[in-house]
Amino acid sequence: MEILYVFLQGIYSIVLCLTVFVLIHFLSSNMTQKDGKEPPGPTPLPMFGNLLQLDLKRIHVTLLELSKKFGSIFTIYLGTKKVVVLVGYNAVKEALVDYAEVFGERDPTPIIDELVRGQGIIWANDDTWKEMRRFSMMNLKDFGMGKTEFEDKIIEECHYLMEAFKQFKGEFDVNQSLSNATANVICSLIYGNRFDYNDPEFTSLVNRTCRNNKLLSTPSVQLYNMLPWVGRWFSYPNEFKKAFAANREQQMKLVSHLKETLNPKMCRGFVDAFLIHQDNLEKSGITTSHFHNENLLITIMNLFVGGTETSSRTITWGLFLMAKYPKIQEKIREELSRVMGDHQVQFKDRTELPFTNAVIHETQRLTAIAALGLPHRTSQDITFRGHFIKKGTAVYPFLLSVLSDESEWEKPYTFYPEHFLDKDGKFIQRDAFMAFSAGRRICLGASLARMELFIFFTFLLQHFRITLPPGASEDELLLSPSDSLILNPSNVRLCAVPL
Repeated sequence: MEILYVFLQGIYSIVLCLTVFVLIHFLSSNMTQKDGKEPPGPTPLPMFGNLLQLDLKRIHVTLLELSKKFGSIFTIYLGTKKVVVLVGYNAVKEALVDYAEVFGERDPTPIIDELVRGQGIIWANDDTWKEMRRFSMMNLKDFGMGKTEFEDKIIEECHYLMEAFKQFKGEFDVNQSLSNATANVICSLIYGNRFDYNDPEFTSLVNRTCRNNKLLSTPSVQLYNMLPWVGRWFSYPNEFKKAFAANREQQMKLVSHLKETLNPKMCRGFVDAFLIHQDNLEKSGITTSHFHNENLLITIMNLFVGGTETSSRTITWGLFLMAKYPKIQEKIREELSRVMGDHQVQFKDRTELPFTNAVIHETQRLTAIAALGLPHRTSQDITFRGHFIKKGTAVYPFLLSVLSDESEWEKPYTFYPEHFLDKDGKFIQRDAFMAFSAGRRICLGASLARMELFIFFTFLLQHFRITLPPGASEDELLLSPSDSLILNPSNVRLCAVPL
């Protein structure tokens, strides 16, 4: 009994010390807020922060509600982690563009940071990020990213996608085929070749990637990122890690095969370029560089995720909207027929297809795939919009709030392609269109994504009529997002009727 008593006394002392420490932390934070130096926000609880005030299934909705009370810049606590949220076009643009250096660092997400450890592009900082982004941008452009010569590969993939659509006799989940198609486009750049849609290794890689993006939005994984000591008891964080490890191993096999067949005189894709550069550095006696195998693997995984999910989700949203608004679908088809006839649409044709181009942009605006934007971090102390933000503070540039800013968009919560058309029906670009973020961390593959979205979308509407399944009512087509971090369409199946 005496041993048990001593043990319980020890536990009590530890808990008491932790409680006092956390209370002091939050009291000091709140005192600073009362002085008006830091952005305002809802009062946090010790250890749990504002967790009980956030709907983790619809965190973007909660943040919009908080912005109505606290304005365009406010503070929330995710567990003990302080996060400054920027809301609306002016605040986000000022931070990411006007103060690009200060707000340009990436804030690590615990479950991802455990796996990538600061390597690659998306989650890296400092010299690693600079080197990998510069090298990736330069080489992907060399292999045609965003250039007209790469269109042929996208168009080729369109034909494979069309055959996959034709195999389905009735309703089906279009996103599976679309994910395979967009993954193959980025594979052409990374590896120099595409994969068959029935290749089990390829489809498992794509499926795990899509699954992990959905897992990131689940409450249990978000809870893991806020309170790892609580979240680790849930199954989804472990599933995420296992899938990541499986994808990493699969990428290693692909890299090993390319390394065995490497010909420095015939560079097939990004991996070849990296391996050749790595070999040249080693021959020059340079052993301390960022061009090592781990950085290669994580960079490849970054490119694969970025090149697969966002584009396929956006096209899926677009097809759902066409089923929802058949009159708009027919108007697009009429424009395509009038301007293009039976010819294959090319990216340069977007200037002659203003309504189609406007619909694609409006799809990106309304659906806001990366709703919260990836987390940033301040590189130094700054007084921003009258509020003090300390160096190292996590910052969320809330992209959904930019794309639905009531002061920038005439009908922010309505599917309204006229947002991108002038009075004469000509396409216009909008400054508040930040679908790819902005500043130093703007999406590396934005030019490729624009080309993919335009060609895939027009190709599908030239060859198929997108409809609801037989007997389904329009009310069954739910356009509300099914996740909170990466906004995915609700699980609705569609039909693609060949024309």
